[in-house]
Amino acid sequence: MDEKDFDKIYTDFQPKIYQYLIRLVGRNDAEDLTQAVFTRVSLALDQFRGESRLSTWIYRIATNLATDSLRLPALRLRDKQVSFDQDTEIKSISTESLNMEQQIIRREMNQCIRSLIENLPVNYRTVIVLNELEGFKNSEIAQILDTSLHTVKIRLHRARTKLKKEMINQCDFYWDERNELSCDPKREIKEL
Repeated sequence: MDEKDFDKIYTDFQPKIYQYLIRLVGRNDAEDLTQAVFTRVSLALDQFRGESRLSTWIYRIATNLATDSLRLPALRLRDKQVSFDQDTEIKSISTESLNMEQQIIRREMNQCIRSLIENLPVNYRTVIVLNELEGFKNSEIAQILDTSLHTVKIRLHRARTKLKKEMINQCDFYWDERNELSCDPKREIKEL
């Protein structure tokens, strides 16, 4: 393996893998797992046969390490501490045309949706993150997770269904003055 090849791979993929792992295992463990991913990549790069895209192969290594780490009892307890980067927008739109109030509302909506994704079971969270946030196609997700395309489709469907149900239970939706769908967290009605 050429050291320059690995340096380029590390430069290109390290920030992406780190953010991906934050979304799966939380900030506390993402840094160590990211280093473990690139240690494995450096050791196995000579054996990479190119049967899949390089990104798919690297994400598979990251996913396997994250899944293994979540099986450890200490990490299972912290599973609920997963956190998305505050700058991650779920459905990205240009914020340049939004006024300050609209930007704040958009940020709050994204935070709400991120928290709902964070609370999904890890197998649903993984496929949602890979598809919606990382931009992988279903066939690539199947390779990353070493599962069938059918299984990926089922998990994505179930994850979206569960996410939609949680959004309906926890959010009030309305159309804003720009005719865009917006939401506010539902307020609990306390009985007197």
